[in-house]
Amino acid sequence: MSSVDPLSSLLSGIRAEGSVVSHAVLTVPWVIRFADGAPLTMISVLRGGGTLLLPDGTERVVSEGDTAIVSGPEPFHLADRPATINSPHAAYEIACFTTNEECTAQELGGIHWDADSKEATALIVGAYRASGHRHELLLRALPPVLVVEEDAEVCAWLETAAADAAHHSAGSQALMDRLLDWALVCTLRTWFDRAGADAPSWYRGLTDPVLAPALQSFHDRPAQTWTVASLAARSGVSRALFAKRFTQLMGRPPLAYLTECRLNEAAALLTDTNLGIAQIARSVGYADAFGFSAAFKRHKGLSPSVFRAAAASTGPGSLRPR
Repeated sequence: MSSVDPLSSLLSGIRAEGSVVSHAVLTVPWVIRFADGAPLTMISVLRGGGTLLLPDGTERVVSEGDTAIVSGPEPFHLADRPATINSPHAAYEIACFTTNEECTAQELGGIHWDADSKEATALIVGAYRASGHRHELLLRALPPVLVVEEDAEVCAWLETAAADAAHHSAGSQALMDRLLDWALVCTLRTWFDRAGADAPSWYRGLTDPVLAPALQSFHDRPAQTWTVASLAARSGVSRALFAKRFTQLMGRPPLAYLTECRLNEAAALLTDTNLGIAQIARSVGYADAFGFSAAFKRHKGLSPSVFRAAAASTGPGSLRPR
């Protein structure tokens, strides 16, 4: 486990890379089909707006200043209005997880960049690649679509950056990729902050003044032999108070949380690296491979070696672009 907080760790395998529709400007009627098969797709509405239509029939209106994150690999649509989805004359498709040069051209299937019309809808879209399985815990914590309202000044700044990238000046693709990585983290943090009790427990704990010091210490040094007493000491409270607050906020006792985190990390290492089982055991805080294997099978239902073989045979699943 690296010395990072859980959100940073879960996002470590998700990157915007060569998958940017930097600045799409559309005039009605229009509908975009997103067919990247991406684990996450982010859409920032700079001007105008539309309706997201998900595979399960969910409709979500997005307006100027909104940023939407859609989870999962299934194709979905964004249209000026729901009825337009059946109009073949207004249909575009975005699928840039390929080497198709059209994905970085001035026009993509009729979608124009650098349009002057202030009446049109202007979007910045990022489809995120993922490597390995580490991100899957994050996806389970997210709804199919989440929407965060952005400040008007942020939208103006994003549009300026997108316009620069559309001119293909030196470094523009790298600029937009890193910009979208930054925007994803900021949007998720804002949504988690506003979600309150609906935010995942690992995020709530890191914002709690009592639990945060202990949790950060654990995530910095997961292989250390932690006890409830040593964690409570990091937080500067009694063992009893720490255990009670931890269980109330996190939904399980401290050591159960530590075990879950260690074994989730072990699962990621088994699927995403070639490290030996004994090495993985030590890296997540187990003294020997036997004890680690027993704990892993008890919590995951498979031994580490069987788990690794099963992951290798099935592949990451949602990671593969269609």
